[in-house]
Amino acid sequence: MKITTTALFLLCLTLGASAEIRIWKDASGAHEIKAELVSVTGGKVTLKRENGTLLTLSVASLSKADQALLGGGASGSAGAGAPGDWPQWRGPGRDDVSKETGLLKKWPAEGPKRLWVNEEAGLGYSGFAVVGGKLYTMGLYDAEEKLICIDTATGKKLWETAVGPILKNGWGDGPRATPTVANGMVYATGGNGDIICADAASGKKVWEKSLQKDLGGKLQGWGYTESPLVDGDLVIVTPGGAQGAVAALDAKTGKVAWQTSDVTENAQYSSVIPITQGGEREYVQLLMNSILGVSKTGKVLWKTEFPGKTAVIPTPIYSDGQVYVAAGYGVGCKSVKIDGGSVTELYSNTNMVNHHGGVVLIDGLLYGHSDKGGWTCQDFKTGDIVWQDKGIGKGAVTSADGKLYCLSENEGTVALVEASKKGWQEVSNFKLEATSSQRNPKGKIWTHPVISNGKLYLRDQEFISCYDVKG
Repeated sequence: MKITTTALFLLCLTLGASAEIRIWKDASGAHEIKAELVSVTGGKVTLKRENGTLLTLSVASLSKADQALLGGGASGSAGAGAPGDWPQWRGPGRDDVSKETGLLKKWPAEGPKRLWVNEEAGLGYSGFAVVGGKLYTMGLYDAEEKLICIDTATGKKLWETAVGPILKNGWGDGPRATPTVANGMVYATGGNGDIICADAASGKKVWEKSLQKDLGGKLQGWGYTESPLVDGDLVIVTPGGAQGAVAALDAKTGKVAWQTSDVTENAQYSSVIPITQGGEREYVQLLMNSILGVSKTGKVLWKTEFPGKTAVIPTPIYSDGQVYVAAGYGVGCKSVKIDGGSVTELYSNTNMVNHHGGVVLIDGLLYGHSDKGGWTCQDFKTGDIVWQDKGIGKGAVTSADGKLYCLSENEGTVALVEASKKGWQEVSNFKLEATSSQRNPKGKIWTHPVISNGKLYLRDQEFISCYDVKG
């Protein structure tokens, strides 16, 4: 049986094991391979033997048990992988709702056990992608932004690859976006719009493009912050500008596949989400003056106005034909119902004035911090406020196992809160210990928390901290 490099890598991603060596069997049961899972994509799985040799084979050639273990990891998109993996910005579904269960319901008084701290992540606000026992993020080192890979078991840096020159900004220099892992590759966008594709195992650069030079993008005040979306064979990005606001690159080569020349607004700071409407794939993005849906071939399917001001940052949310967006600077939120090319406004109000900490949707309720009223629970369908509470102060949110994980931007307090319509029910909290003295005086703890495979990852500039939240 021929085993290819691609197959091994894909299998590792699906298991999400931290360099776990196991026995794989073929369909006949006569042959065994002792190897680590690397990735799963396009019906192929890649494995790595103990001697470092990479092997690739079809998922169908494996035993039924191994195929079941891989589950849906053969789709080739960033959302595929092990249940606990976090392959991109806001997780597999780009919604900051983890599918993990069995996490701690309450933390010790001093907080969950800290497993390690990495002190060489570089400066900046880049978030985390966690796949196959590896954490990917970006950092600024002197005048160069780099993509880095860290072993989640030990916290040790495994490799680093240059992305582009420094983004200088009065609120803190360096990269803002989160890398995306898919198909055995990692895609990363620097603050100036330099985007690279690198091998996820070695960090070797495969291709690079510039959202400014190659796609006509115009750099905005806080730089490029969008985390690239990898959907099958396309990488969806938002360069903005006269050549087209939204664009697609070939995931293997970086070649431009299409660009929305009929929508030429400048890029803002939100990230595209993929949705399926009427059986067709499309991409939803929030810009300063509009919300739009774009087909997989680059056709603008629908568009509606949005009253953005200063900066539009949070990622859109989609469920059952309904799109929800929010922004800060007094703007608030808006939700529309989409049906093919038609758009119907459901509500537009200031019940959720979310600056950049994000909003999550759980069981019909939205949770996030509003500049007007504090931590807010909002009814997704109607836009009405269910409850508000000052809580731990302004910050970011993610969720897992029925709980909200809220991080305050000022003090670095992390609160475990029930996701409930009954109000702010704080179960436990602790304070992030490893904080930076190199942070710009205007900057705060803005990197969003991530939960992956029972671990909570937090960052303040060059310090990345890993906590055990499974026990």
